[in-house]
Amino acid sequence: MPPRSTKPPTLKTIAEMTGLSLSTVSLSLRDGSNLKQSTRDKVAEAAREIGYVPNRAGVRLRTGRSNVLALVLSTDQKTLDYTQQLIQGIGSYIKNTQYHLSVVPEFDHTAQEEAVRYILENRVADGVIITHTSARDPRVQMLMDANFPIVTHGRTEFYTPHAYHDFNAERYVELAVDRLASKGRQRILLAAVDNGTTNFSNTVAGFNRSIVAHRLIGDVLENVEVLDTPVEARAFGRTLAQQPEVERFDAIICNNELVALSIISGLEEMGIRLGEGYDLICKQTTKILPILYPTIDTVSENLFAAGSELAKLLVARIEGEAIENLQTLHEPITRWRSTCL
Repeated sequence: MPPRSTKPPTLKTIAEMTGLSLSTVSLSLRDGSNLKQSTRDKVAEAAREIGYVPNRAGVRLRTGRSNVLALVLSTDQKTLDYTQQLIQGIGSYIKNTQYHLSVVPEFDHTAQEEAVRYILENRVADGVIITHTSARDPRVQMLMDANFPIVTHGRTEFYTPHAYHDFNAERYVELAVDRLASKGRQRILLAAVDNGTTNFSNTVAGFNRSIVAHRLIGDVLENVEVLDTPVEARAFGRTLAQQPEVERFDAIICNNELVALSIISGLEEMGIRLGEGYDLICKQTTKILPILYPTIDTVSENLFAAGSELAKLLVARIEGEAIENLQTLHEPITRWRSTCL
């Protein structure tokens, strides 16, 4: 038996395996949206079988594209499994496309533009996904100025539009206040993590409007530093428990699972149980809250679906889709588990 060839597999190898023409194989691996799904699956299976990897340098020379999507990822440590779920969602969408994902972490929060500047100067991607956006995010401004394809996970307040996908924070808070009001709660605290994003300001605005609409007593935690770590958030829970009963909040809305768990723990330490002395509603992105507290009410955000939507929007933007068609909101899903009073 002749020795197995050590040459890397090529498009010609796939064409010989599948009986398809070189042009069909090439089109299928580039995009192939006009081809039959059976043809695309046949080519993809052959490519996987022989370990075919496109020569990105060659692709870039021929087309001017890298076939790479860059995810500029904030190193926010307060969100459980955020990174994993988002990346899995992006991967699920680009799995059968020509695109690959490159993750560019932001190691220094004070120099957010550096990761974007690197991408622009070296043209290592065809488009960029930005997470944890602020109202006047300098990274978004830099990419828009360069007319570079971008989609953000979160809205901004720029006059110039850009593609985005965001969680509908205003609706989330509205649903939470409605639920607490139906349970007879009167004094509601918004204990939200302020990570400098537009999402936080939208959350606060929605909370204030809903409190007024229901004529309830509401307060927004201003000293958000007390939520910086689980130890501090737990201590804050103990502080809440020590307030006079007539002044104590009987409901809490939180936008972060780790913080919610810490506050609940602090209140429990002082003998105040969830669902008895108070109710808490939290934005849910994992299964941890209902596992530990089966009767807790939550409003869920599907980060896997968000990742897939972000990839879909960015690919469409790269292909020239109009920005006004690429601005979507993820509607919150209520998970009411407890019974009303």
